[in-house]
Amino acid sequence: MCGRFSLGVSPEDLWDFFGLDQAPDSVPRYNVAPSTSAIAIREIAGVRRADPLRWGLIPHWAKDARVGYSTINARAETVAIKPAFRDAFRRRRCLIPADGFYEWQPRPGSKVKQPYFISRTDGAPLAMAGLWERWRGPVGEVVESCAVIVTAANRLLRPIHDRMPVLLDPEHFAAWLDPANDDTQALLALLRPYSSEPLRVVPVSRRVNDPRHDDAALRVPLEAPESA
Repeated sequence: MCGRFSLGVSPEDLWDFFGLDQAPDSVPRYNVAPSTSAIAIREIAGVRRADPLRWGLIPHWAKDARVGYSTINARAETVAIKPAFRDAFRRRRCLIPADGFYEWQPRPGSKVKQPYFISRTDGAPLAMAGLWERWRGPVGEVVESCAVIVTAANRLLRPIHDRMPVLLDPEHFAAWLDPANDDTQALLALLRPYSSEPLRVVPVSRRVNDPRHDDAALRVPLEAPESA
């Protein structure tokens, strides 16, 4: 799964990397957590834009917004058929930018898990494949929300966790974001584990466990995993 990530990239770098029509109004976030705001790249009316969406997808047919607490991730294997995600997969795909994400590894003989930070070795942004939805509540409130698509872990991450977010390269951005693209098989073919070679995994402080901590020090590598 993907339950926390970091976005310490400048608005100008996001504008350049994702080919946005204008630089987004965003600030660095180092511990983005479910139910908080996350930047999502969408194509709407031919414009590629970045908008803050609530992380935790609320299907348009949901009776209660609280369903979003259990829909932060969509599994690649079932995203096209699961009721909570299938409509968004057909028409409302997005990219969720990050400069790294966190995963937790169980420690033998301990209830304490060790967090790791996964990023590109060259420091380039990551583009997590996502979905978005617009939900209208019973009294007319409108909430736009998103989910990260996850797939099987690659060789590098497998010792830590069995899942990882789907990461897309720039050559696939246009096809993924195009709401008119209805080639389901071609879209599903993109939802595969990312190559291990461009990524690095480093142990980081357990301070990241608390979403109230949100600073660049969370991503600083430890010399060794913390003791239990």
